[in-house]
Amino acid sequence: MWEIVQAGGPLMWPIILCSIVAAAIVLERLWTLQERRVLPADLTQKVWKLVEANQVTDKVVTALEQNSPLGRLLAAGLANRHRPREVLMERLEDTGRHVVHELERFLNTLGTIAGVSPLLGLLGTVTGIIKAFDAINAGGGGDPRMLSGGIAEALVATAAGLCVAIPSLIAYRYLRGRVDGLVVEMEKNALRLADAVELAARREREELPAALRHAREDDVRAAVG
Repeated sequence: MWEIVQAGGPLMWPIILCSIVAAAIVLERLWTLQERRVLPADLTQKVWKLVEANQVTDKVVTALEQNSPLGRLLAAGLANRHRPREVLMERLEDTGRHVVHELERFLNTLGTIAGVSPLLGLLGTVTGIIKAFDAINAGGGGDPRMLSGGIAEALVATAAGLCVAIPSLIAYRYLRGRVDGLVVEMEKNALRLADAVELAARREREELPAALRHAREDDVRAAVG
């Protein structure tokens, strides 16, 4: 392995660094973007029950915000549940942008590595060919051993760059697709939350006059009695 690194020339070191960073990003994102960590299965049902029972408190909102990315989005909706729907949707969209930014963390770096690695390999190819021509100019055109160093550097650097770029590009596309799928599900849950909050507020408005009417009737009965 060390002989291959030496044969690839000095540009092998940035290529190796890119491979290490890419591997770290892929592993971290695969762990972070697990569906059970982003979209807990039973979270939405618990939130709907709390909204229907009118048991949403500041403590519940704080705990929900620290639960998961979906919990953070739902917490933003519950924190603004008493505001008009337009304001509620604006808060959900604003929080959603921050959540999506967190989900996409490091993906741009991974995409950059996928694009830069073959260019580093190409640069290694160029430097290797330059070395080969330098050997020819130095009078080693008839000796293959004088050309082998430059040719080896050109081939090894190109292969190394492609070996880093291809998996990085595949991982980037896969992780990007996973983020897009999670975002779609979060948008659906956000719209459901807005509808549930609006329905709960409507029920509360309808129940309030009835409660006032019953209270007045009780007062009248007490006064007559």
